[in-house]
Amino acid sequence: MYFSTRGQGDGLTAAQAIAQGIAPDGGLFVPEVIPCVDDAFLLGLQPLSYQERAAAILHLFLTDYTVDELKSCVAGAYGDGKFSSPAVAPIVKVKDNLFALELWHGPTSAFKDMALQLLPRLLSCALKKNDEQAQIVILVATSGDTGKAALEGFKDVEQTQVMVFYPEEGVSQIQRLQMVTQEGTNLKVFAVKGNFDDAQTGVKRIFNDTDFNAELADKGFKLSSANSINWGRLVPQIVYYFSAYADLVQQQQIKQGDKVNFVVPTGNFGNILAGYYAKQMGLPINKLICASNSNNVLTDFLTTGVYSRKRQFYKTYSPSMDILISSNLERLLYHVTNKDACQVSKWMAELNEAGEYNIGETYLAAIKEVFPSGWVDDAETAATIGRVHKEYGYALDPHTAVAWQVAEAYRRQSGDATPNIIVSTASPFKFNETVLAALAGADSLKTETEFAALSQLADMINRPIPPALAELEHKPIRHTVVCSKQDMPKVVKATLHITE
Repeated sequence: MYFSTRGQGDGLTAAQAIAQGIAPDGGLFVPEVIPCVDDAFLLGLQPLSYQERAAAILHLFLTDYTVDELKSCVAGAYGDGKFSSPAVAPIVKVKDNLFALELWHGPTSAFKDMALQLLPRLLSCALKKNDEQAQIVILVATSGDTGKAALEGFKDVEQTQVMVFYPEEGVSQIQRLQMVTQEGTNLKVFAVKGNFDDAQTGVKRIFNDTDFNAELADKGFKLSSANSINWGRLVPQIVYYFSAYADLVQQQQIKQGDKVNFVVPTGNFGNILAGYYAKQMGLPINKLICASNSNNVLTDFLTTGVYSRKRQFYKTYSPSMDILISSNLERLLYHVTNKDACQVSKWMAELNEAGEYNIGETYLAAIKEVFPSGWVDDAETAATIGRVHKEYGYALDPHTAVAWQVAEAYRRQSGDATPNIIVSTASPFKFNETVLAALAGADSLKTETEFAALSQLADMINRPIPPALAELEHKPIRHTVVCSKQDMPKVVKATLHITE
């Protein structure tokens, strides 16, 4: 069963929680019990394909789905050539004791595909299981990658309408083109004046507006989410932690039972939280190292116990992490406080009203035991991209470069010799201008367009351009509406043809 982090309402089945997305009290759904696995389970994963590993792990959480239903969902998500690597999420040795877990071989060249190819299938199955007749309206706030991955995953999925809101000036040119050229009869994309937090706050306000939701329900619509606030978005991410570990044991890079560190570039705390669930389940994880850019709100929190959104917002080379309100932290607080929903609810109210909260030394000590942290500015990010390619012939996107630099700093400062797995969240081609400038120097760029930059980067790193990015050059712009965060409810109503 699944319960809200803020304590109100009854427990729901996994299918009900996935269909609902966010709890009515504004909290996030969390599992009543985190399942545990043993060595026999971990050893049994080694000979399996990624799809088979996914079905095995999902079955531990989504207990109201049948094995056949899960196998069908997983086959649709990760089969049929959707991922350019047969391993789906391959792990690459870059140097001794340092590996890259490449999560960007899917259709949108970013790690969000790992979850958003699966979520629409889990949701469609949930609607049938719940005998849901309403049209499901999925609202997405994106800092770049979630939007395109949600659009691609939900394209023409029956009984769904998807609306994506992205910060007008807060995504890369490639990310923007991926969204505004998106085809699909059930999809809409809107630019929001402001930053990602403006878009995310606007979406959350719509979810928490009971009158608005009642009006939608009266017209046959129900809201749901494809952001990682939805459990159906988060649970698929647990899989690749297990899969990476199984691959390393199978490749004899580590022995079964050896501990590893995962270094995760994160803004909304969903990706790294999936690693926390894997650790709680029994995967031999030593540390989950949280890597931030100049918007280092998470690093400050993990150092001081004070979470404050009252700070300057920076636009950086790693825009998917340009976030000041990290939604999934709420789930971690729920678990660390031993399910003290009253305390979590109090902190979230303080964040909303005063702009900050303080968890105190006891809870901070428990969190710091698992989550070391560090942050990297744009200059260090660019320098890391250039240095790693020069030394190892390996091309990093800016988000992965942040994680790499934080990993190296952590090792120097801590002396921890545990093998590090860098969670690589995007293809370097998604941020081609930044990567090119880091590799060749800004003065040596010969490109006039994004697409010429793609070709130049392909030559420089000796990798093919992902076909879905190359074809953007000739795709027409389909979505041009810009709105303020205050007007987002009106935009939703207009899209659904609900008159004032």
